[in-house]
Amino acid sequence: MRSVTYSMSVSLDGYIVGPDGDFDWTAPDDDVFRFWIDEIREVGVHLLGRRLYETMLYWETADQDPSLDDSGLEWAALWNPLPKVVFSTTLSAVRGNARLASGGLAEEIERLRAEPGEGDIAIGGAVLAAEAAALGLIDEYRAVVYPVLVGGGIPFFPRHERRVDLELVETRTFNSRVVYLRHRVTGRPPKPHGARAA
Repeated sequence: MRSVTYSMSVSLDGYIVGPDGDFDWTAPDDDVFRFWIDEIREVGVHLLGRRLYETMLYWETADQDPSLDDSGLEWAALWNPLPKVVFSTTLSAVRGNARLASGGLAEEIERLRAEPGEGDIAIGGAVLAAEAAALGLIDEYRAVVYPVLVGGGIPFFPRHERRVDLELVETRTFNSRVVYLRHRVTGRPPKPHGARAA
C-alpha cells in the first residue's frame, strides 16, 4: 500500500511560516535542494492546499527563466509532470498536471491507495496535513529542520490532543547544519468519532 508522507521545511521551534508570513529562512542551499530533488522522485502524487499550490505555480513556467540553474531545471522537469490534487473551496480551476479534489481528503487518499501506481502520496501544506493527521492518515512525518527560531506562525505539527507514537527511521545533517528527521507512525489510534474530511 502506498505511504502517505508529510514533508516540509520547519523552524527549530516548529513553524513552517513565521508570524509575519515569511519563510525566506527555508531557502535551500545546493545540498538541501539536491535532497528535495531526490525526495520528489519517490512521489507518485502530491496533495496540496490552495496556498502551497499557488506558491508552487512558479515552477509551471520556471524553465523559461534564464537565471534558473541546472538543479532548478531538474526540479521543474520532475515537478511539472507529477500528478497533483488541489484541495480548495475558492479555486474553480487549476493549471498544469493538477486537478481539483472531487471529494474529501479521506476519500481522495482511499481512492489513490486503491489505484495501481508507484510512489508515495505526499501531502504539502500544514492545514491539509493537520486534517490528514486528525484522520489518522499520515504514515510518515519528514521534517527538514532549520536552525532558526521564528517565534510563532503556522505550525508544522497539528495542535490536537492525542498521542501519536513515532519511530525514527532516518536522519541526515546537511553542510548548512540543516537536519532532516524522518519518522514513521508506529501505532494507528482510532479515528476521532464523527471525523470526516472537509
